[in-house]
Amino acid sequence: MKEKELIVERPYKKVYKDGERIVKVFTKEHGKANVFNEALCQARVEESGLEIPKVLEVCEMEGGWAIAIEYMEGKTMEQMMQEDPANLETYMEQFVDLQLSMHAKKAPLLTLQKDKFNRKINSLRDVLDATTRYELCTRLDSMPNHTKLCHGDYNPSNVLVGPDGKMAIVDWAHATQGNASGDAAITYLQFALKDKKAADLYLDIFCRKSDTAKQYVQKWMPVAAAAQLTKRIPEEKEFLLHWADIIDFQ
Repeated sequence: MKEKELIVERPYKKVYKDGERIVKVFTKEHGKANVFNEALCQARVEESGLEIPKVLEVCEMEGGWAIAIEYMEGKTMEQMMQEDPANLETYMEQFVDLQLSMHAKKAPLLTLQKDKFNRKINSLRDVLDATTRYELCTRLDSMPNHTKLCHGDYNPSNVLVGPDGKMAIVDWAHATQGNASGDAAITYLQFALKDKKAADLYLDIFCRKSDTAKQYVQKWMPVAAAAQLTKRIPEEKEFLLHWADIIDFQ
């Protein structure tokens, strides 16, 4: 039997190609409930009708829990953007089109985006003071309630492009139902952490294609920054704390 091929390694998981499936093996610290929740989120997204690699099983492996998912051949959109920067705008148009096709779907059994954002904000007691957390939660509460399918971590590394050009979104652990502009704010910040010009290009295209005012997406930025802070990546902290300062965005 052919051995599994390690393709990605992170502090909390290893990702293998195992024949016609991808197996994500998590450490014990990641927790059984988190693994089952990710598999459930992805199954809920499958029910929306969006074409994504399907969950095949959840099992124990290497002393932890693992999720097996259908394998899709191709490159990530991130790889394509890096390898062919002259066509960044074309790739960005495709990237936004895919995001909007996702936002057009419904997954009514997913967690509400506002509930997830609220929990994340209130988990940052060691990072944000009570006044800032209150202001962020007040801002969040004032935003319109929508029920669009949102990825919660939509960036080019989570988009696979097949040899035929067919695209699929992967890694649905943070999926919710909520406001598309809240989802776009997270995407903008993830671009901005690496490349401000690419971030601005993304926002221009998203707002044009979705007929959304930039100011509206920007109102979500402090909330999205707080959500991103919960990943606790040291090199991102200073940048995200600036964006989470709601006084700058009154």
